[in-house]
Amino acid sequence: MTSWTEDDAATFRAIAAVAVPRRQDMIAALVSAAPFGAGDELNILDLGSGEGLLAEALLTHFPRAELTALDGSESMRREISARLARFGARARVAAFDVAALDWWDAMFGVDLVVSSLCLHHLNDAKKQYLYKAVADRLSPRGLFLIADRLERQQLLHHLVWLKHAGFPVVDCFWLRDRHAIFGGLTQTAASAPPPLAGSST
Repeated sequence: MTSWTEDDAATFRAIAAVAVPRRQDMIAALVSAAPFGAGDELNILDLGSGEGLLAEALLTHFPRAELTALDGSESMRREISARLARFGARARVAAFDVAALDWWDAMFGVDLVVSSLCLHHLNDAKKQYLYKAVADRLSPRGLFLIADRLERQQLLHHLVWLKHAGFPVVDCFWLRDRHAIFGGLTQTAASAPPPLAGSST
């Protein structure tokens, strides 16, 4: 586990476009990977929400969703709050430490847990503990989506860990420039037909 400071947050803002060259593509792929209709009521938890770009995209795409954005940086939380203010009570912002356990209960009954460029701060053992915690707490139609920087051989390890955590279906949804989107689905989520392209229902 590496510590995260406000200096780190400032550095990330400065280099994000270079460090994650397909960031907008990655956000779009995360949103499209969620097996829900645009009109579905959803409870979403965003781990390490950063500047709130993914949270904003999810709340826009799913207009009946409610989302809680968690981040460990005070300056990032201020930025998230400003970005999501237009969504009113549908958006909440709170502090968390990804390596702690005190926020795990926030995952109970959640339909979609997402994490973009956050979980690499955990060591492999903590990642596996977290994967199990998510699998145990998601709603029956739940999905856990992770976007992070990974080598191809590392991706296989994560898919195995998700399977061992209790997800009946695991998959990689997107892979570009050493960044991957992967995750675990409950059986209900895995069996749901994907929404039609361009559909608003």
